[in-house]
Amino acid sequence: MFPLMLTKWGSKRRRTVATVLLGAGALLATTGPVAAAALDSAGRDVYVSPSGSDRAPGTAHQPVRTLDRARDLVRQRAPHLTRDLTVHLAPGVFRLSQPLLLDARDSGGNGHRVIWQGSGDTELNGGVRVTGWRPVAGRPGLFAAAAPAGLDNTRQLYVDGVREQRARGPLPVTVKATGTGYTASADTLAHWRNPKDIEFVYTAGEALWNIQRDGLGQWTEPRCPLAAAQGTTITMAQPCWDNSTKRVLFPDIPGRSVNMVGPADLTNGRHPTYAENAFELLDTPGEWYLDRSAHLVYYLPKPGQDLRRADVEVPVLEKLVDARGIHDVAFRGLRFSYATWLTPSSPEGFSEIQAGYTITGAEGWATQGLCQFVPGGTCPYASWTREPANVSVSHARRVEFSDSVFAHLGGAGLDLVDGTKESEVRGDVFTDISGNGVQVGGVDKPVTDTDADVVRDVVVTDNHLYGLPREFHGGVPIVNGYTVRNTISHNQIDHVGYSAISVGWGGWPDKIQKPATPNLSHDNAVSDNLIFDYMLMLDDGGGIYTQGITGTSLDDGEKVTGNVVHDQWGLGKAVYTDNGNTYETIRGNVLYGTAYFNVGTVHVDYRDGLGNNDPTLTEDNYWEQGDRDKVDKGAITRGNKLLARPSDAPAAIVSNAGLEPAYRGLLVRRVGGGAPAEAPSRVGTFAVSGKLYATWNPTYAFNNAPVMEYVVTATGGGRTKSATVSAAEFAKRAYAEVPGLTDGTAYTVTVAARNAYGTSEPSLAAAPVTPGPTPGAGPGVPTSARALPSATAASIRWNPPAATGDTPVLAYTITVSDGRTITVEGRDALVTQPTVKGMTRVVDNLKPATAYTFTVAAVTATGTGPAATFTATTAP
Repeated sequence: MFPLMLTKWGSKRRRTVATVLLGAGALLATTGPVAAAALDSAGRDVYVSPSGSDRAPGTAHQPVRTLDRARDLVRQRAPHLTRDLTVHLAPGVFRLSQPLLLDARDSGGNGHRVIWQGSGDTELNGGVRVTGWRPVAGRPGLFAAAAPAGLDNTRQLYVDGVREQRARGPLPVTVKATGTGYTASADTLAHWRNPKDIEFVYTAGEALWNIQRDGLGQWTEPRCPLAAAQGTTITMAQPCWDNSTKRVLFPDIPGRSVNMVGPADLTNGRHPTYAENAFELLDTPGEWYLDRSAHLVYYLPKPGQDLRRADVEVPVLEKLVDARGIHDVAFRGLRFSYATWLTPSSPEGFSEIQAGYTITGAEGWATQGLCQFVPGGTCPYASWTREPANVSVSHARRVEFSDSVFAHLGGAGLDLVDGTKESEVRGDVFTDISGNGVQVGGVDKPVTDTDADVVRDVVVTDNHLYGLPREFHGGVPIVNGYTVRNTISHNQIDHVGYSAISVGWGGWPDKIQKPATPNLSHDNAVSDNLIFDYMLMLDDGGGIYTQGITGTSLDDGEKVTGNVVHDQWGLGKAVYTDNGNTYETIRGNVLYGTAYFNVGTVHVDYRDGLGNNDPTLTEDNYWEQGDRDKVDKGAITRGNKLLARPSDAPAAIVSNAGLEPAYRGLLVRRVGGGAPAEAPSRVGTFAVSGKLYATWNPTYAFNNAPVMEYVVTATGGGRTKSATVSAAEFAKRAYAEVPGLTDGTAYTVTVAARNAYGTSEPSLAAAPVTPGPTPGAGPGVPTSARALPSATAASIRWNPPAATGDTPVLAYTITVSDGRTITVEGRDALVTQPTVKGMTRVVDNLKPATAYTFTVAAVTATGTGPAATFTATTAP
């Protein structure tokens, strides 16, 4: 009986949900079915169960079955509210055949709310199950099933709550770019089953070792489908191809595109990193393919998976909830799961420009967001297309999402956009999402004459965001556009592929000595967040990234305070003040373990033509950067403390950052199934005599068990050689060695991650390398070496050598005149070298008022190079 289910359900709720029920109806929370009957007789609350009936009245004893019917009952009762109205959703799966559409009629009123209350195990599911699997003749291990009714296309498939890999692999041919696509070295693709299904993926990131930097900038990963493959001619889908390979250039500014984002020369953007979504690429357990023409789903099971018993889900809907104009509505204790986003599978593709925003439409590359800079440019500047979320709220007031899970989603997770106000996202989990996590505000209305479109007073706090983005790897867990008085606070963001938080927009015109885009933003705050293990796949981002004008003065500009940001893998900054960043205050943060800068960088303010810098204030932070106090034409640095060790950071800041005590249970909340981790990415190698070196971007989607070690496999000459490195050792060194190889034999390398559930599928292979003797040329001298001391420590700063000799830099050694030799290892030692970005290490245990001599030298596989020598005297 439903009342009994409610009693059991209530006993499993966490503290936050119990509080909600006491507030919404103390009788129900304390006396169970008796109080429920009283509420029913008053015609107030609505009850919904997957086993209910839409012919029922929606009472505790006779629940309705669908969310649509529950909404209709709410509409009947909402105009007469005298207290909160709760829609009680029972545990279980609510399979949606269409999005739950809400509008102003579904709102609270008279000071009361409509609360959509789940159990924590209530799932809003936009997918369908795939059953009836059969072995495929002639393909050992491969299974197929009929596509369920309603499944025409999808981009994701899940087995027992774990996202599986759409079939992918290297191109079987070499290709040369043309104006409309490519000329291939052979007609292989033309003979594949469904060439139009194939999608080329262009992964960026820094060029490192033999990793080519594809994409449209180190922070992007565009995707374009094929339109046709005939003979050796590959025609790419339009407008994706043009939007990803063409740019309007300023006639009087050499090498600068009018959109000003990323490179003007898109040669790298035409080189596909790999291909995806083809039957012929099904070669690794865990891969799947939907043959739309044959209406069949193919899957190659992993060891231990039994498709007769497994829950195989494919998302169909692109929206789970679409709420427009609602107010005084709360969503609590829900799981938003199994939705997709199909635009990237269309000729539009995914022509990413930054943070999930894309160039779209015919001639988008020539007009979209180019406003005053080209004839026919659409306004405002930089108004590119936002990635849609699977749960969307617009023009809303006082909307709450709490105690919920956003997972197994194919677009962004949650939109609070277009005039949404006085709303909050609190105590939620965001993980296993293809793109961005939470999107607050947009970039298409930097200035507006009416408050109706302004996004303001939105709070995103005490959420755990991790293990994303899973598909569109330039995505960001929290993206905040042009907004007013928003607060992003006390979130924990960890194990993510790119930047953690992105704020602002429209600052790029400073690249052509023009002012940043005027906008309405002011009084936004990013405070007390805990961010670590970020930028694990792409580069040129930050823990907290801001660009554009953030207010009208330092008083009402963006405040970045009390955050703890550490262990950045990619090249970037902990707090990134990018183009046009104006009136940002960075105060009282703990920042360490970054590749490049803790805070940076200063830009010229072109609003007044006086040559000043964008006004910013960086004060009272604990960091490794060690910059002196100074006022640099409006950019103020003062009172910052050199952090000799992470343990020296003030306990008051560290303990306050991240989830508040009442929400720390989110860190152990299990989402999805247990399985081997996702494969590592971007494997790079080089070789010397008898061995090779490998580096890669680590796994950040663990599937409920952390990675314990990595397995590096070199294949060449018909033989394989493997090496194993612990995850801790790899985090420290950022590379592994595979010895015992044969000189003169070409080897390719893959890397797999191993956790408690087993070993992941192997990564895509690195380009081949051939071991052999090297001439013996060592690295040059590091440049710009200097020490910035405090009384008891010194920030040692230097740039990589311009020439590295036979092999890339692997590490550095620092010597101190007190007799110490310090080895400097880590990803930053590798990734700063190709573009000669700065290195930083802190040397501690120095004596006050003492002169010291330091040296720093680069270490390669050939040996240690000559050292740069410099001196400094510690403060009294």
